[in-house]
Amino acid sequence: MQLRRLGYFVAVAEELSFTRAAERLHMSQPPLSQQVALLEKELGVALFDRSRRTVRLTAAGEALLPEARRLLADADDTARRIRRVGTGAVGRLTVGFVPSAINGPLADLLRRHRAAHPDVELGLRELAPDSVLAAVEAGRVDVGVLFRPFNAPGLRQRLLATEQLVLALPDGHPALRHTEIGLADVAGEPFVLPEQHDVPGLHAAIGAMFADARVAPLVAQRGVWLVQTVLGLVAAGVGLAVVPSSAGVLRREGVELRPIRDVARAVEVVAVCRPAAPATALALMTLAD
Repeated sequence: MQLRRLGYFVAVAEELSFTRAAERLHMSQPPLSQQVALLEKELGVALFDRSRRTVRLTAAGEALLPEARRLLADADDTARRIRRVGTGAVGRLTVGFVPSAINGPLADLLRRHRAAHPDVELGLRELAPDSVLAAVEAGRVDVGVLFRPFNAPGLRQRLLATEQLVLALPDGHPALRHTEIGLADVAGEPFVLPEQHDVPGLHAAIGAMFADARVAPLVAQRGVWLVQTVLGLVAAGVGLAVVPSSAGVLRREGVELRPIRDVARAVEVVAVCRPAAPATALALMTLAD
């Protein structure tokens, strides 16, 4: 049975008039009568008693009416659910991210996504920076969030935020008397720095800052990339550090942040996904626009 014909039947059954049903359906009466007749032929029974001036349902028509309403309602519900899947309103979404991103734009993006798509099952994976792109390309996560620059020409990209880099110093450091600090002011002091292969985007930005300031940093510790760990080492007096400004939300005891004077640099936090990513991923990327 065609759903369209069932809809015609329900309209006539509810109006008990082909004329009123045709008006309700915004069509002329002859085609409506023809479609109902075809439905009756398909079922092999009469659905309406047309022997009188008024239209009445036969016993078969009475039996069909609730079933037809149920079938039409089920079809509408199925269509709505399929449309929601197709637009990313329902389903599953896995996001892999560098840990420092959750302190800044990623938290806001996830909050807006939950408000817009509460029925999406969200999975979060904290990943090492050098693992995010590989996880996206392999389909282990649907969306990745990390720092630029990186080389991934086959992935879609959306800029989430541009974060200024700031200087992290331990409490009591003499330079804290200034509201802004130049790298030349702390030349010769030990620094906690990331490795290039761990966080290439952040490493490149920090290196460019020191080059612009014509300062060669004294390295106290390399290979640390978790912002929480970096701030812990700063608080312990191991060295100073350059971190994204979102590190301020951690409010690490024993650490103060200051803007960097003269050679200020920023890092771009971006979301990436495969072109053929699930609809839930594309919906998240759309929110990032």
